[in-house]
Amino acid sequence: MFDIGFPELMMVSIVALLVIGPDKLPQTIRTLVLWVGRFKRSLANIRADIESEIGADEIRQQLHNETVMKDLGETRQQLEKIIHTTDKTLTDITSAATNPGKATIDFATEALKGTSAVNADSAPTVSSTVSSTVSSTMSSTSTSNTADNASITTGPDSDKTRRPDAAE
Repeated sequence: MFDIGFPELMMVSIVALLVIGPDKLPQTIRTLVLWVGRFKRSLANIRADIESEIGADEIRQQLHNETVMKDLGETRQQLEKIIHTTDKTLTDITSAATNPGKATIDFATEALKGTSAVNADSAPTVSSTVSSTVSSTMSSTSTSNTADNASITTGPDSDKTRRPDAAE
């Protein structure tokens, strides 16, 4: 606040010593320090009274509470988004586990929807073609699996199904 250096302080001390005198200088300095201390305390009291009148503490607390509530709201939105994504993923997994053929068709359809931006005209035709191809492949696979299972024999008669040229 005041730009007082050492040379200025020495000059004031010498003038005070000459004007007041060496015998009254210590008492004058004590009195001056007491007055400065009282002045500082009175300014602090006035400041505290003004702050209490306008409610600065309540305003600070309210601003702090608002920022905390804003942060909580943002966190809540992020958690709701994560929960929604997790629910959707769990639903997809459950449906895929209960009906794997339909899940394959849905996956192929979704993959084709992603490519529809490249070629929007052919996507519905390809989607229906892939759906029918996947369905027919799924049904023929299940039919061929039952036919393969019927030709496999196990037990003591399994030697009869070996190749004739296999070494024993």
